[in-house]
Amino acid sequence: MGGTLQKSVHKAAGAGTAVLLLAAGAVGCSGGGEESPAMTPAAAVAVAAKNTEEITSLSYRMKGRTPEEGRVEAEAEMQIKPALAMSMKMKALDQGADATAEIRLVDKVMYIGGGAEAAKEMDGKSWLKFDLSALGAGQQNGRLGGASQAEKNPAAESTFLTGAENVEKVGTETVDGVKTTHYKGTVTLDDLRDSFKDEDKATREQREKSLAQYEKMGVDELNMDMWVDAKDHTKQFRMRGTADKGPLDLTITFLDYNQPVKVTAPPAEETVDLAEMMREATEG
Repeated sequence: MGGTLQKSVHKAAGAGTAVLLLAAGAVGCSGGGEESPAMTPAAAVAVAAKNTEEITSLSYRMKGRTPEEGRVEAEAEMQIKPALAMSMKMKALDQGADATAEIRLVDKVMYIGGGAEAAKEMDGKSWLKFDLSALGAGQQNGRLGGASQAEKNPAAESTFLTGAENVEKVGTETVDGVKTTHYKGTVTLDDLRDSFKDEDKATREQREKSLAQYEKMGVDELNMDMWVDAKDHTKQFRMRGTADKGPLDLTITFLDYNQPVKVTAPPAEETVDLAEMMREATEG
């Protein structure tokens, strides 16, 4: 049963786990234009980062490459406040036509749907259930990999560019019909840690979670790009780095924000509980 459990987890998670780690990005909106002539690139990026605090929900498109999964594509919508909820559909393009997954996060419970392929491994049930509130740092966390990071604030990583000392303006570019100003810079994880040392405890803890998953991947430096609209919100965000298992290169384009988001759990009869699978494997 142990081998079947491991296989089922990976079948159901598929492309989802690595993508989910990076599902959090910047926050988007609409508008057009660029910063005031008196505003430095670093100041413009700081204002956009500050505006993430006003975001309660967002929807976005993600495309790029992760070290574990190769080329990925995803679309998602998230509610950040009052409680985190998420729905995401994704593909791992380098892993065949069946490498698709859907992730839902509701009430600190994550569901990963692997469709027909997952159903073959789970007695006809296509959804795997993870109770994140019950996960610890031991064997379960090891089996789930980055899936337990789903509770991260999806706006947190948009602030990373504020930790760079070499922020510069690239120019003005149109993204999805929106006129934006493009900024770039390079930041190390040590720089990031130093940049939020004076933040409140909750903010520090949230950003530490983001840094921890990059450290686990072996990334110690990120090349960051941010496209900011006329209302000082991030419209698009890109991060690149070198991990232990290959390159990381993800671009996140924001489609909407502060709109209602409703995420529902899959039907119970279509769901397998990971905790029960692990218990059965142990007893077996």
